[in-house]
Amino acid sequence: MAAEIVNPRSASSTGHEGAEEPFDPAFALHRGGKMAVQATVPVRNKDDLSLAYTPGVAKVCTAIAEQPELVNDYTWKSNVVAVVTDGTAVLGLGDIGPEASLPVMEGKAILFKQFGGVDAVPIALATTDTDEIVETVVRLAPSFGGVNLEDISAPRCFEIERKLQERLDIPVFHDDQHGTAVVTLAALRNAAKLTGRTLGELRAVISGAGAAGVAIAKFLLEAGLGDVAVADRKGVVSRDREDLTPVKRELAELTNKAGLSGSLESALAGADVFIGVSGGTVPEPAVASMAPDSFVFAMANPNPEVHPDIAHKYAAVVATGRSDYPNQINNVLAFPGIFAGALQVRASRITEGMKIAAAEALAGVVGDELSADYVIPSPFDERVAPAVTAAVAAAARAEGVARR
Repeated sequence: MAAEIVNPRSASSTGHEGAEEPFDPAFALHRGGKMAVQATVPVRNKDDLSLAYTPGVAKVCTAIAEQPELVNDYTWKSNVVAVVTDGTAVLGLGDIGPEASLPVMEGKAILFKQFGGVDAVPIALATTDTDEIVETVVRLAPSFGGVNLEDISAPRCFEIERKLQERLDIPVFHDDQHGTAVVTLAALRNAAKLTGRTLGELRAVISGAGAAGVAIAKFLLEAGLGDVAVADRKGVVSRDREDLTPVKRELAELTNKAGLSGSLESALAGADVFIGVSGGTVPEPAVASMAPDSFVFAMANPNPEVHPDIAHKYAAVVATGRSDYPNQINNVLAFPGIFAGALQVRASRITEGMKIAAAEALAGVVGDELSADYVIPSPFDERVAPAVTAAVAAAARAEGVARR
């Protein structure tokens, strides 16, 4: 894949020919799309053509028909990911449909290539039906080494991922859930280290019980977090609530050992960690009520749930989802290396152990440079992707899901 930057002087800012409107660099960059397919072999003459296509290609096809696993050696399958969406939960824009989601999916694809060396193909589906999405992806799967689910609304995203994992023997990964969780764990590990604590000593409160919030809660508990409570719009997800969906009912059984109920604000009293993946605003008194040396990870974009200026009054470590503040919790730190590692060993799936290994490797990149403003590396740190790739590949082998 290659991104072609169009000269902004040659294109209108709106995509409409002849429009007289102020220059906008975002439209200029997107004109014609952000990616293209490029050949990796030359076709300069009849000899090249006879090898790349007929008759030479027939030998390769026959070999694959006889030994299907050879498809990984003689096609691009083992290094290409399908980036699949239905356009129902795109960034903070919501349900904008498949066509409008394509700029984001193209962006995801070029991040795969730029940061992980993995080719990716955007696929926006014209259906929101869970079973139709599953069936479509299953039928497309022979062309890909992995599937990255993207911007599919909760709770359907949980069922779609689960069903695809059951039916496919290639990695299926919903980045909105697990990418966010991996980077959050990495930052939290380093924040705890910086303040002389372990994960098991921490109590966290998560604002948001959607895809990211549910996945982060489960993943942090898997990694050894002491306790976590998750709050939705109606308050803390607890066993005594009768309005919970099946996903939230399961979450209530796994979380909130302290038995909290009521509002998010009340749950924050004495909490060590706030993790925001919901938007909205947390009142300053609630932040002030948190435990000493607390951590505030307010990741809503563009407006964090707690403004960093307020968070810094009370918290030992502050992180956001924005690139203009220190400690950006950015999924691009995780998903390129996770897929690169999984594809490298031709893993049949991505396990919890592989995700934990990715988080530990990501945290390890910071090393001796650890400080309150540096608990997570930059996406442009060239050490990140190789470290995550190696850790994930090793974990896949250790867990028996690697096929080479």
